[in-house]
Amino acid sequence: MFPKPKPVLVPNTYAFESEPMVKPTGFREYDARWLFNKEINLMGVQALGMGLGALIAERGVKQEIVTGHDFRGYSASIKYALISGLMAAGCKVHDIGLAVTPMAYFAQFDLDVPCVAMVTASHNDNGWTGVKMGANRPLTFGPEEMTRLKEIVLNAEFRNGSGGSYQFHENYPARYIADLTSRPKLKRRLKVVAACGNGTAGAFAPQVLEAIGCEVVPLDTELDHTFPKYNPNPEDMEMLHAIRDAVLAHKADVGLGFDGDGDRCGVVDNTGEEIFADKVGVMLARDMSAIHKDAQFVVDVKSTGLFMTDPVLQAQGAKTVYWKTGHSYMKRRTNELGALAGFEKSGHFFFNKPFGRGYDDGLVSAIAICEMLDRAPEKSMADLKDALPKTWSSPTMSPHCADEVKYGVVDAVVKHFQALQQQGGKVAGQPIRDLVTVNGVRVTVEDGSWGLVRASSNKPELVVVVESPVSDRRMHDMFDAVNEVLRTHPEVGAYNQTI
Repeated sequence: MFPKPKPVLVPNTYAFESEPMVKPTGFREYDARWLFNKEINLMGVQALGMGLGALIAERGVKQEIVTGHDFRGYSASIKYALISGLMAAGCKVHDIGLAVTPMAYFAQFDLDVPCVAMVTASHNDNGWTGVKMGANRPLTFGPEEMTRLKEIVLNAEFRNGSGGSYQFHENYPARYIADLTSRPKLKRRLKVVAACGNGTAGAFAPQVLEAIGCEVVPLDTELDHTFPKYNPNPEDMEMLHAIRDAVLAHKADVGLGFDGDGDRCGVVDNTGEEIFADKVGVMLARDMSAIHKDAQFVVDVKSTGLFMTDPVLQAQGAKTVYWKTGHSYMKRRTNELGALAGFEKSGHFFFNKPFGRGYDDGLVSAIAICEMLDRAPEKSMADLKDALPKTWSSPTMSPHCADEVKYGVVDAVVKHFQALQQQGGKVAGQPIRDLVTVNGVRVTVEDGSWGLVRASSNKPELVVVVESPVSDRRMHDMFDAVNEVLRTHPEVGAYNQTI
Protein backbone atom coordinates (compact mmCIF):
# COMPACT_ATOMS: atom_id res chain seq x y z
CA MET A 1 0.00 0.00 0.00
CA PHE A 2 1.03 3.60 -0.62
CA PRO A 3 -0.54 6.51 1.31
CA LYS A 4 -3.15 8.77 -0.28
CA PRO A 5 -1.46 12.11 -1.15
CA LYS A 6 -2.23 15.15 1.01
CA PRO A 7 -2.86 18.54 -0.63
CA VAL A 8 -0.70 20.38 1.95
CA LEU A 9 2.14 19.35 4.25
CA VAL A 10 4.51 21.57 6.22
CA PRO A 11 8.21 21.25 5.24
CA ASN A 12 10.77 20.29 7.87
CA THR A 13 8.30 18.01 9.69
CA TYR A 14 7.97 14.26 10.18
CA ALA A 15 4.83 14.21 8.03
CA PHE A 16 6.57 15.97 5.12
CA GLU A 17 9.23 13.23 5.01
CA SER A 18 6.78 10.35 5.58
CA GLU A 19 3.75 11.13 3.42
CA PRO A 20 3.17 12.18 -0.21
CA MET A 21 2.07 15.78 -0.87
CA VAL A 22 0.41 16.64 -4.20
CA LYS A 23 -1.54 19.88 -4.61
CA PRO A 24 -4.49 19.13 -6.93
CA THR A 25 -4.07 22.33 -9.01
CA GLY A 26 -0.72 21.03 -10.31
CA PHE A 27 -2.58 18.82 -12.76
CA ARG A 28 -2.96 21.27 -15.64
CA GLU A 29 -4.86 20.92 -18.90
CA TYR A 30 -2.07 19.16 -20.76
CA ASP A 31 0.88 18.67 -18.41
CA ALA A 32 1.72 18.97 -14.71
CA ARG A 33 3.41 21.88 -12.88
CA TRP A 34 4.07 22.39 -9.18
CA LEU A 35 6.24 24.53 -6.93
CA PHE A 36 8.65 21.94 -5.57
CA ASN A 37 8.47 21.42 -1.78
CA LYS A 38 5.56 23.89 -1.55
CA GLU A 39 2.99 22.02 -3.67
CA ILE A 40 4.64 18.62 -4.19
CA ASN A 41 7.33 16.66 -2.34
CA LEU A 42 9.46 13.72 -3.50
CA MET A 43 6.99 11.16 -2.20
CA GLY A 44 4.32 13.07 -4.13
CA VAL A 45 6.41 12.74 -7.29
CA GLN A 46 6.73 9.01 -6.57
CA ALA A 47 2.92 8.85 -6.33
CA LEU A 48 2.72 10.65 -9.68
CA GLY A 49 4.97 7.96 -11.22
CA MET A 50 2.83 5.17 -9.76
CA GLY A 51 -0.30 6.90 -11.04
CA LEU A 52 1.15 7.41 -14.52
CA GLY A 53 2.15 3.74 -14.68
CA ALA A 54 -1.38 2.75 -13.64
CA LEU A 55 -2.92 5.03 -16.30
CA ILE A 56 -0.68 3.55 -19.02
CA ALA A 57 -1.75 0.03 -18.00
CA GLU A 58 -5.42 1.06 -17.80
CA ARG A 59 -5.23 2.35 -21.39
CA GLY A 60 -3.78 -0.91 -22.63
CA VAL A 61 -0.52 0.68 -23.74
CA LYS A 62 2.76 -1.22 -23.41
CA GLN A 63 4.31 -0.17 -20.07
CA GLU A 64 7.55 1.15 -21.50
CA ILE A 65 8.51 4.80 -21.09
CA VAL A 66 11.25 7.33 -21.92
CA THR A 67 12.26 9.81 -19.25
CA GLY A 68 14.77 12.65 -19.02
CA HIS A 69 15.23 15.83 -17.00
CA ASP A 70 16.00 19.49 -17.62
CA PHE A 71 18.85 21.48 -16.09
CA ARG A 72 17.63 22.68 -12.72
CA GLY A 73 19.16 22.06 -9.33
CA TYR A 74 16.41 19.67 -8.27
CA SER A 75 15.26 18.07 -11.55
CA ALA A 76 17.42 14.93 -11.31
CA SER A 77 16.12 14.05 -7.83
CA ILE A 78 12.55 14.59 -9.03
CA LYS A 79 13.17 12.34 -12.04
CA TYR A 80 14.51 9.52 -9.85
CA ALA A 81 11.47 9.77 -7.56
CA LEU A 82 9.26 9.59 -10.65
CA ILE A 83 11.23 6.58 -11.95
CA SER A 84 10.80 4.74 -8.64
CA GLY A 85 7.03 5.19 -8.95
CA LEU A 86 6.99 4.10 -12.60
CA MET A 87 9.02 0.98 -11.82
CA ALA A 88 6.74 0.14 -8.87
CA ALA A 89 3.83 0.25 -11.34
CA GLY A 90 5.62 -2.28 -13.57
CA CYS A 91 7.09 0.02 -16.22
CA LYS A 92 10.33 -0.45 -18.10
CA VAL A 93 12.03 2.96 -17.88
CA HIS A 94 14.44 4.24 -20.54
CA ASP A 95 16.41 7.11 -18.96
CA ILE A 96 18.15 9.42 -21.45
CA GLY A 97 19.60 11.65 -18.71
CA LEU A 98 19.90 15.43 -19.01
CA ALA A 99 17.87 16.43 -22.06
CA VAL A 100 15.76 19.02 -23.79
CA THR A 101 12.11 17.96 -23.96
CA PRO A 102 12.12 17.24 -27.73
CA MET A 103 15.03 14.84 -27.20
CA ALA A 104 12.66 12.73 -25.09
CA TYR A 105 10.02 12.91 -27.85
CA PHE A 106 12.66 11.87 -30.40
CA ALA A 107 13.68 8.95 -28.18
CA GLN A 108 10.13 7.56 -28.34
CA PHE A 109 10.65 7.07 -32.09
CA ASP A 110 14.34 6.21 -31.99
CA LEU A 111 14.03 3.60 -29.22
CA ASP A 112 10.53 2.50 -30.31
CA VAL A 113 8.99 3.29 -26.92
CA PRO A 114 5.30 4.32 -26.75
CA CYS A 115 5.30 6.55 -23.65
CA VAL A 116 7.20 9.60 -22.37
CA ALA A 117 7.55 11.46 -19.05
CA MET A 118 9.91 14.43 -19.28
CA VAL A 119 10.73 16.17 -15.99
CA THR A 120 10.76 19.89 -16.78
CA ALA A 121 9.37 23.17 -15.56
CA SER A 122 9.66 24.41 -19.16
CA HIS A 123 10.00 28.21 -19.09
CA ASN A 124 8.61 28.63 -15.55
CA ASP A 125 10.80 30.38 -12.98
CA ASN A 126 13.11 28.45 -10.69
CA GLY A 127 11.21 26.71 -7.92
CA TRP A 128 8.75 25.17 -10.38
CA THR A 129 8.88 21.61 -11.59
CA GLY A 130 6.62 19.50 -13.74
CA VAL A 131 6.22 16.60 -16.13
CA LYS A 132 5.25 16.54 -19.82
CA MET A 133 3.69 13.16 -20.57
CA GLY A 134 2.36 11.13 -23.46
CA ALA A 135 1.34 7.56 -24.31
CA ASN A 136 0.72 7.88 -28.06
CA ARG A 137 3.66 9.38 -29.96
CA PRO A 138 3.97 12.15 -31.15
CA LEU A 139 1.08 13.36 -28.95
CA THR A 140 1.14 14.49 -25.33
CA PHE A 141 -1.67 14.26 -22.79
CA GLY A 142 -4.75 16.45 -23.07
CA PRO A 143 -7.49 17.24 -20.51
CA GLU A 144 -9.06 13.74 -20.58
CA GLU A 145 -5.80 11.97 -19.70
CA MET A 146 -4.79 14.62 -17.17
CA THR A 147 -8.17 14.44 -15.41
CA ARG A 148 -7.94 10.65 -15.11
CA LEU A 149 -4.31 10.85 -13.92
CA LYS A 150 -5.36 13.34 -11.25
CA GLU A 151 -8.10 10.96 -10.04
CA ILE A 152 -5.72 7.99 -9.88
CA VAL A 153 -3.01 9.90 -7.99
CA LEU A 154 -5.20 11.80 -5.52
CA ASN A 155 -7.30 8.70 -4.71
CA ALA A 156 -4.21 6.43 -4.55
CA GLU A 157 -5.66 4.06 -7.15
CA PHE A 158 -2.22 2.57 -7.72
CA ARG A 159 -1.43 -0.85 -9.15
CA ASN A 160 1.87 -2.25 -7.99
CA GLY A 161 3.10 -4.26 -10.95
CA SER A 162 5.85 -6.77 -11.52
CA GLY A 163 8.34 -6.43 -14.33
CA GLY A 164 9.50 -2.88 -13.63
CA SER A 165 13.03 -2.25 -14.85
CA TYR A 166 15.49 0.54 -15.59
CA GLN A 167 17.87 1.19 -18.48
CA PHE A 168 20.15 4.21 -18.77
CA HIS A 169 21.08 5.19 -22.35
CA GLU A 170 24.63 6.52 -22.22
CA ASN A 171 25.60 9.49 -24.44
CA TYR A 172 22.06 9.66 -25.79
CA PRO A 173 22.25 13.33 -26.96
CA ALA A 174 24.69 12.28 -29.72
CA ARG A 175 21.90 10.27 -31.39
CA TYR A 176 19.48 13.21 -31.24
CA ILE A 177 22.09 15.64 -32.60
CA ALA A 178 23.01 13.22 -35.42
CA ASP A 179 19.34 12.98 -36.42
CA LEU A 180 18.93 16.76 -36.53
CA THR A 181 22.12 17.37 -38.51
CA SER A 182 21.94 14.56 -41.10
CA ARG A 183 20.88 16.98 -43.84
CA PRO A 184 22.59 18.97 -46.59
CA LYS A 185 24.58 21.90 -45.21
CA LEU A 186 23.31 25.42 -45.80
CA LYS A 187 24.65 27.03 -48.97
CA ARG A 188 24.47 30.45 -47.31
CA ARG A 189 26.91 31.17 -44.47
CA LEU A 190 24.63 32.56 -41.76
CA LYS A 191 25.91 34.24 -38.61
CA VAL A 192 23.49 33.20 -35.87
CA VAL A 193 23.23 34.26 -32.23
CA ALA A 194 22.23 31.17 -30.20
CA ALA A 195 20.76 32.40 -26.89
CA CYS A 196 19.89 29.85 -24.21
CA GLY A 197 19.50 31.87 -20.98
CA ASN A 198 21.85 29.37 -19.25
CA GLY A 199 19.12 26.73 -19.67
CA THR A 200 19.29 23.15 -20.95
CA ALA A 201 19.41 24.03 -24.66
CA GLY A 202 22.88 25.56 -24.15
CA ALA A 203 24.36 22.05 -24.15
CA PHE A 204 23.02 21.30 -27.63
CA ALA A 205 21.90 24.32 -29.69
CA PRO A 206 25.31 25.78 -30.67
CA GLN A 207 26.57 22.34 -31.75
CA VAL A 208 23.51 21.67 -33.93
CA LEU A 209 23.60 25.09 -35.62
CA GLU A 210 27.33 24.77 -36.34
CA ALA A 211 26.81 21.31 -37.82
CA ILE A 212 24.26 22.58 -40.38
CA GLY A 213 26.73 25.26 -41.51
CA CYS A 214 26.06 28.34 -39.35
CA GLU A 215 28.66 30.59 -37.77
CA VAL A 216 27.43 30.61 -34.17
CA VAL A 217 27.68 33.44 -31.66
CA PRO A 218 26.88 31.76 -28.30
CA LEU A 219 24.94 33.86 -25.78
CA ASP A 220 24.47 32.57 -22.22
CA THR A 221 24.98 28.98 -23.35
CA GLU A 222 26.88 27.90 -20.21
CA LEU A 223 24.57 25.76 -18.09
CA ASP A 224 23.71 27.49 -14.81
CA HIS A 225 20.50 26.50 -13.07
CA THR A 226 20.41 29.73 -11.06
CA PHE A 227 19.62 31.54 -14.36
CA PRO A 228 21.84 34.49 -13.36
CA LYS A 229 20.92 36.80 -16.29
CA TYR A 230 17.20 36.18 -16.92
CA ASN A 231 14.68 33.36 -17.10
CA PRO A 232 15.16 31.41 -20.37
CA ASN A 233 11.86 32.33 -22.00
CA PRO A 234 11.98 33.79 -25.54
CA GLU A 235 8.60 35.48 -24.99
CA ASP A 236 10.05 37.68 -22.22
CA MET A 237 11.34 41.05 -23.34
CA GLU A 238 14.43 40.80 -21.11
CA MET A 239 15.73 37.80 -23.06
CA LEU A 240 14.72 39.31 -26.41
CA HIS A 241 16.59 42.53 -25.61
CA ALA A 242 19.73 40.57 -24.69
CA ILE A 243 19.52 38.79 -28.06
CA ARG A 244 18.98 42.14 -29.81
CA ASP A 245 22.14 43.57 -28.25
CA ALA A 246 24.19 40.54 -29.32
CA VAL A 247 22.81 40.57 -32.88
CA LEU A 248 23.73 44.23 -33.30
CA ALA A 249 27.15 43.85 -31.66
CA HIS A 250 28.13 40.90 -33.88
CA LYS A 251 26.24 42.03 -37.03
CA ALA A 252 24.45 38.67 -37.05
CA ASP A 253 21.92 37.55 -39.66
CA VAL A 254 19.47 36.35 -37.03
CA GLY A 255 19.15 35.77 -33.28
CA LEU A 256 17.56 32.54 -32.05
CA GLY A 257 16.50 32.16 -28.41
CA PHE A 258 15.59 28.85 -26.78
CA ASP A 259 13.43 28.32 -23.71
CA GLY A 260 14.40 26.33 -20.61
CA ASP A 261 13.53 22.90 -22.04
CA GLY A 262 14.33 23.60 -25.70
CA ASP A 263 10.94 23.04 -27.31
CA ARG A 264 10.48 26.69 -28.33
CA CYS A 265 12.50 29.16 -30.37
CA GLY A 266 12.28 32.97 -30.34
CA VAL A 267 13.57 35.14 -33.19
CA VAL A 268 15.31 38.52 -33.47
CA ASP A 269 16.03 39.85 -36.97
CA ASN A 270 19.29 41.34 -38.28
CA THR A 271 18.22 44.87 -37.26
CA GLY A 272 17.78 43.75 -33.63
CA GLU A 273 13.98 43.76 -33.76
CA GLU A 274 12.18 40.82 -32.19
CA ILE A 275 9.68 39.01 -34.42
CA PHE A 276 6.86 37.50 -32.40
CA ALA A 277 6.53 33.77 -33.06
CA ASP A 278 3.17 34.04 -34.81
CA LYS A 279 4.72 36.38 -37.43
CA VAL A 280 7.64 33.94 -37.78
CA GLY A 281 4.95 31.32 -38.40
CA VAL A 282 3.50 33.38 -41.25
CA MET A 283 6.97 33.74 -42.77
CA LEU A 284 7.57 29.98 -42.52
CA ALA A 285 4.09 29.25 -43.88
CA ARG A 286 4.89 31.44 -46.92
CA ASP A 287 8.16 29.57 -47.43
CA MET A 288 6.67 26.09 -46.96
CA SER A 289 3.52 26.66 -49.01
CA ALA A 290 5.68 27.84 -51.92
CA ILE A 291 7.26 24.36 -51.94
CA HIS A 292 4.19 22.29 -50.99
CA LYS A 293 0.97 22.87 -52.91
CA ASP A 294 -2.30 23.46 -51.00
CA ALA A 295 -0.52 23.39 -47.63
CA GLN A 296 -2.64 23.34 -44.49
CA PHE A 297 -1.62 24.97 -41.23
CA VAL A 298 -3.01 25.08 -37.68
CA VAL A 299 -2.44 28.17 -35.50
CA ASP A 300 -3.55 29.02 -31.97
CA VAL A 301 -6.07 31.68 -31.02
CA LYS A 302 -3.31 34.01 -29.73
CA SER A 303 -1.83 34.24 -33.24
CA THR A 304 -1.97 37.05 -35.79
CA GLY A 305 -4.91 37.40 -38.17
CA LEU A 306 -2.45 37.39 -41.10
CA PHE A 307 -2.74 33.63 -41.45
CA MET A 308 -6.22 34.26 -42.88
CA THR A 309 -5.63 37.54 -44.72
CA ASP A 310 -2.06 37.38 -46.10
CA PRO A 311 -2.29 37.67 -49.92
CA VAL A 312 0.80 35.49 -50.49
CA LEU A 313 -0.64 32.60 -48.47
CA GLN A 314 -3.95 33.02 -50.29
CA ALA A 315 -2.23 33.02 -53.71
CA GLN A 316 -0.29 29.86 -52.78
CA GLY A 317 -3.49 28.06 -51.80
CA ALA A 318 -2.58 27.76 -48.12
CA LYS A 319 -5.42 27.07 -45.68
CA THR A 320 -5.30 27.85 -41.96
CA VAL A 321 -7.41 26.70 -38.98
CA TYR A 322 -7.38 28.52 -35.61
CA TRP A 323 -7.30 26.23 -32.58
CA LYS A 324 -6.84 26.12 -28.80
CA THR A 325 -3.60 27.39 -27.30
CA GLY A 326 -1.43 24.74 -25.70
CA HIS A 327 1.26 22.43 -27.02
CA SER A 328 -0.89 19.29 -26.54
CA TYR A 329 -3.98 20.77 -28.20
CA MET A 330 -1.98 22.12 -31.13
CA LYS A 331 0.05 18.93 -31.57
CA ARG A 332 -3.12 16.84 -31.63
CA ARG A 333 -4.98 19.09 -34.06
CA THR A 334 -1.99 19.34 -36.42
CA ASN A 335 -1.77 15.54 -36.33
CA GLU A 336 -5.54 14.97 -36.81
CA LEU A 337 -5.71 17.27 -39.84
CA GLY A 338 -2.43 16.02 -41.32
CA ALA A 339 -1.39 19.68 -41.55
CA LEU A 340 2.08 20.53 -42.83
CA ALA A 341 2.77 22.49 -39.65
CA GLY A 342 1.19 24.01 -36.57
CA PHE A 343 2.31 27.38 -35.18
CA GLU A 344 1.66 28.70 -31.67
CA LYS A 345 2.32 32.30 -30.65
CA SER A 346 4.35 31.09 -27.67
CA GLY A 347 6.90 29.61 -30.11
CA HIS A 348 5.83 25.96 -30.02
CA PHE A 349 5.98 24.89 -33.69
CA PHE A 350 4.89 21.44 -34.87
CA PHE A 351 6.30 20.23 -38.18
CA ASN A 352 4.98 17.11 -39.87
CA LYS A 353 6.84 15.30 -42.66
CA PRO A 354 9.03 16.16 -44.46
CA PHE A 355 10.10 18.76 -41.88
CA GLY A 356 9.58 16.87 -38.62
CA ARG A 357 7.75 14.11 -36.75
CA GLY A 358 4.85 16.18 -35.42
CA TYR A 359 6.23 17.21 -32.02
CA ASP A 360 7.51 20.62 -30.95
CA ASP A 361 11.27 21.09 -31.08
CA GLY A 362 12.96 24.50 -30.85
CA LEU A 363 15.97 23.23 -32.79
CA VAL A 364 13.82 21.92 -35.66
CA SER A 365 12.21 25.39 -35.72
CA ALA A 366 15.66 27.02 -35.76
CA ILE A 367 16.75 24.81 -38.65
CA ALA A 368 13.54 25.65 -40.57
CA ILE A 369 14.27 29.38 -40.11
CA CYS A 370 17.86 28.95 -41.33
CA GLU A 371 16.67 26.94 -44.35
CA MET A 372 14.09 29.65 -45.14
CA LEU A 373 16.93 32.20 -45.21
CA ASP A 374 18.99 29.78 -47.29
CA ARG A 375 16.20 29.68 -49.90
CA ALA A 376 16.14 33.50 -50.03
CA PRO A 377 19.85 34.29 -50.49
CA GLU A 378 19.27 37.91 -51.49
CA LYS A 379 17.04 38.71 -48.52
CA SER A 380 17.68 39.40 -44.85
CA MET A 381 15.44 38.29 -42.00
CA ALA A 382 14.19 41.89 -41.77
CA ASP A 383 13.37 41.86 -45.52
CA LEU A 384 11.25 38.73 -45.09
CA LYS A 385 9.51 40.26 -42.05
CA ASP A 386 8.94 43.61 -43.79
CA ALA A 387 7.34 41.80 -46.75
CA LEU A 388 4.43 40.84 -44.47
CA PRO A 389 1.42 43.16 -44.32
CA LYS A 390 1.96 45.51 -41.37
CA THR A 391 0.14 44.82 -38.10
CA TRP A 392 0.70 46.12 -34.58
CA SER A 393 0.86 43.25 -32.07
CA SER A 394 1.32 43.03 -28.33
CA PRO A 395 3.50 40.48 -26.58
CA THR A 396 1.70 37.90 -24.45
CA MET A 397 0.58 39.74 -21.30
CA SER A 398 -0.34 37.80 -18.16
CA PRO A 399 -2.26 39.31 -15.23
CA HIS A 400 -2.18 37.19 -12.08
CA CYS A 401 -5.31 35.15 -11.35
CA ALA A 402 -5.40 32.21 -8.92
CA ASP A 403 -5.76 28.73 -10.41
CA GLU A 404 -8.91 28.13 -8.38
CA VAL A 405 -10.81 31.08 -9.93
CA LYS A 406 -9.21 31.82 -13.34
CA TYR A 407 -11.55 29.61 -15.42
CA GLY A 408 -14.61 31.16 -13.76
CA VAL A 409 -13.33 34.66 -14.56
CA VAL A 410 -12.76 33.72 -18.21
CA ASP A 411 -16.26 32.18 -18.44
CA ALA A 412 -17.70 35.48 -17.19
CA VAL A 413 -15.63 37.48 -19.73
CA VAL A 414 -16.81 35.21 -22.57
CA LYS A 415 -20.45 35.71 -21.51
CA HIS A 416 -19.91 39.49 -21.34
CA PHE A 417 -18.71 39.70 -24.95
CA GLN A 418 -21.36 37.26 -26.19
CA ALA A 419 -24.08 39.39 -24.59
CA LEU A 420 -22.53 42.56 -26.01
CA GLN A 421 -22.53 41.05 -29.50
CA GLN A 422 -26.21 40.04 -29.19
CA GLN A 423 -27.10 43.55 -28.07
CA GLY A 424 -25.20 45.11 -31.00
CA GLY A 425 -22.80 46.80 -28.59
CA LYS A 426 -19.36 48.12 -29.47
CA VAL A 427 -15.82 47.26 -28.37
CA ALA A 428 -13.14 49.94 -28.69
CA GLY A 429 -15.71 52.07 -30.51
CA GLN A 430 -16.64 49.50 -33.17
CA PRO A 431 -19.18 46.70 -33.68
CA ILE A 432 -18.03 43.12 -33.06
CA ARG A 433 -17.31 41.35 -36.36
CA ASP A 434 -16.42 37.94 -34.96
CA LEU A 435 -16.10 35.99 -31.69
CA VAL A 436 -13.94 32.84 -31.46
CA THR A 437 -14.63 30.91 -28.24
CA VAL A 438 -12.71 27.62 -28.71
CA ASN A 439 -10.30 28.79 -25.99
CA GLY A 440 -11.40 31.79 -23.92
CA VAL A 441 -12.65 34.57 -26.19
CA ARG A 442 -11.07 36.30 -29.19
CA VAL A 443 -13.03 39.46 -30.06
CA THR A 444 -12.53 40.92 -33.54
CA VAL A 445 -14.08 44.30 -34.39
CA GLU A 446 -15.00 45.83 -37.73
CA ASP A 447 -11.54 47.15 -38.69
CA GLY A 448 -9.86 43.76 -37.97
CA SER A 449 -8.41 44.76 -34.59
CA TRP A 450 -8.80 41.97 -32.03
CA GLY A 451 -8.23 41.10 -28.40
CA LEU A 452 -7.96 37.74 -26.65
CA VAL A 453 -8.56 36.68 -23.05
CA ARG A 454 -7.96 33.09 -21.94
CA ALA A 455 -6.79 31.23 -18.84
CA SER A 456 -3.17 30.16 -18.72
CA SER A 457 -2.95 26.38 -18.74
CA ASN A 458 0.22 26.16 -16.64
CA LYS A 459 0.38 29.14 -14.28
CA PRO A 460 -2.00 31.09 -12.00
CA GLU A 461 -2.55 33.74 -14.69
CA LEU A 462 -4.78 34.92 -17.47
CA VAL A 463 -3.41 35.52 -20.96
CA VAL A 464 -4.15 38.72 -22.89
CA VAL A 465 -3.06 39.45 -26.48
CA VAL A 466 -4.17 42.30 -28.79
CA GLU A 467 -3.43 43.15 -32.42
CA SER A 468 -4.51 45.72 -34.99
CA PRO A 469 -3.91 45.85 -38.75
CA VAL A 470 -4.70 49.60 -38.62
CA SER A 471 -2.41 51.36 -36.14
CA ASP A 472 -0.58 51.29 -32.84
CA ARG A 473 -3.35 53.47 -31.41
CA ARG A 474 -6.01 50.91 -32.35
CA MET A 475 -3.94 48.14 -30.73
CA HIS A 476 -3.91 50.19 -27.51
CA ASP A 477 -7.66 50.85 -27.86
CA MET A 478 -8.29 47.09 -27.94
CA PHE A 479 -6.09 46.55 -24.91
CA ASP A 480 -7.91 49.28 -22.99
CA ALA A 481 -11.29 47.77 -23.91
CA VAL A 482 -10.30 44.27 -22.84
CA ASN A 483 -8.55 45.45 -19.68
CA GLU A 484 -11.60 47.50 -18.68
CA VAL A 485 -13.67 44.28 -18.66
CA LEU A 486 -11.00 42.43 -16.66
CA ARG A 487 -10.86 45.20 -14.06
CA THR A 488 -14.50 44.45 -13.15
CA HIS A 489 -13.17 41.21 -11.63
CA PRO A 490 -11.24 41.87 -8.39
CA GLU A 491 -9.62 38.40 -8.65
CA VAL A 492 -7.51 39.67 -11.58
CA GLY A 493 -4.20 41.09 -10.39
CA ALA A 494 -1.22 42.89 -11.87
CA TYR A 495 0.27 42.13 -15.30
CA ASN A 496 3.75 40.69 -15.78
CA GLN A 497 4.19 43.14 -18.71
CA THR A 498 1.96 45.46 -20.71
CA ILE A 499 2.17 47.57 -23.86
